[in-house]
Amino acid sequence: MGSLSNESFDEFLDSLKEAGVVISNERELRERLAEVQRWRFAFATLASNGGRIGIRFEGRSAGVNEAEIHRAFAQFQLPESLEAAFAASLKVGS
Repeated sequence: MGSLSNESFDEFLDSLKEAGVVISNERELRERLAEVQRWRFAFATLASNGGRIGIRFEGRSAGVNEAEIHRAFAQFQLPESLEAAFAASLKVGS
């Protein structure tokens, strides 16, 4: 296995929220991520397909800080392709 960051998904989600991301049905998202060992994979799946169960990511009306989102994805070692798709989905919702 690689040496993935030891930070928790809670810290990652808090970083996204600090960057201006609003998470709909956050409780459900946190519960699902807590159930799995590989939360990064689960986050990628829920970021793409979570709308079916009410999990959505949107930018606050004041906007999102793209540099902070990039920093969170880099710090928690999530793939750049996921970051790009995530950022694009925030813009679509705006």
